[in-house]
Amino acid sequence: MLLRFWKSEDGNYAAIFSIAILPIMSGVAGLVDYAGTSSGASKLQESLDATALAIGTKYFSGITQAEIDKFGSDFFAANIRRNGISFSNGDQLPLSGNFDQAVNFAATAQKDGQDINISASAQLNHKAFIGGNSSWKALRKSKVVFKPGQPSCVLALHGHASDAVKVQGSTQVTLDGCVIAANSDASDSVSRGGSAQLGAKCVSTVGRTAGLTGVNTNLTCGSALEKQYPSLDPLADVVPPAYTTCKSMPGGKTKSLSPGTYCNKVWSGDITLSAGTYILRGGQIKLGGNGKLVGHGVTIFLMEGAEFTTNANETIDLSPPTSGDYAGITVYQEKANTLTLSINGTSASKLTGFIYAPGAHVFYAGNSNMAGSGDCIRVIGDTIEMTGNSKLAANCNAALGNRDMYAGRVIMLVR
Repeated sequence: MLLRFWKSEDGNYAAIFSIAILPIMSGVAGLVDYAGTSSGASKLQESLDATALAIGTKYFSGITQAEIDKFGSDFFAANIRRNGISFSNGDQLPLSGNFDQAVNFAATAQKDGQDINISASAQLNHKAFIGGNSSWKALRKSKVVFKPGQPSCVLALHGHASDAVKVQGSTQVTLDGCVIAANSDASDSVSRGGSAQLGAKCVSTVGRTAGLTGVNTNLTCGSALEKQYPSLDPLADVVPPAYTTCKSMPGGKTKSLSPGTYCNKVWSGDITLSAGTYILRGGQIKLGGNGKLVGHGVTIFLMEGAEFTTNANETIDLSPPTSGDYAGITVYQEKANTLTLSINGTSASKLTGFIYAPGAHVFYAGNSNMAGSGDCIRVIGDTIEMTGNSKLAANCNAALGNRDMYAGRVIMLVR
């Protein structure tokens, strides 16, 4: 019988088929695995690119890695579902389909000078059609470079306020080579009113503007940039110094102070500050009629409800350190302190450095010499009102300790 089988043509064909079918099936299975993995990898890449760009649009000063992970994971999950793939929650995300699959997702954002590199990656584990527990792997990555926009001199951080930046009254405000920036999405996030004259390189806002037309507004860029991405807070990562022992306050109208912590004291009269860091725990700076506040290489921290209020008949002459942790910072009001920070001085006043009150309204009346080159001031507040004549300069790297501030952002996919 065996001999008849070997002599039979049918038997020969059966044997040949049995031998040939195994590599044919393996090849077909390989093609199925390759096609399935390639299709999934293509969808991964599309979703990764979209996710990295989305992180770039939502990135804000002080964002944590946990917040990046959460936003990135949620956006990636929603995007890849719309791309025809669904999965459940968890680090290992099983995908529906003909085979067992899983995706591992990760996202990071790292600073490189002024740029921020945003990276997203995912690996597709596609269980093979044959071969037991072996799997086909496809690793895909996406990279977005986040570049700050144009140099800015004024930045309002509030996300929704009307008149987040307000230029009002009979005043002339000139930002020489600088941009006014507002993170508010209101229809009048940056406004000009009355007979105020505004000149600047440009205006950049998340929302829209009001009153920035006509002969009283001169923007080098032509017209305001509306519906822009929010600007970063350049001082969001600054950590105030630790408190030291409370210092006493000398008597008399004229006094000289040394660096340290002052608890619930009122600064009034004619005050000269030695170079260094000053911490006010409560209390207030309220100089009184014809008072003076003079200090160079100083940073003043307003903590625990400390108040800074100066009036038009008082003289302010302050400049920040140009090196160290607080380079470029002249006045720093902690975010929890919501009291208005009011700076208003005589025409003899000189002020250089960052004026920072992220949780408060800043009232700034410059009264500076408009014929000069402009003051190296950067004003950051929750909201900002500018009255009085002010001229702010853009090229101030040395005076500001190489600390920069920018309006808006540019996001580029580079992968």
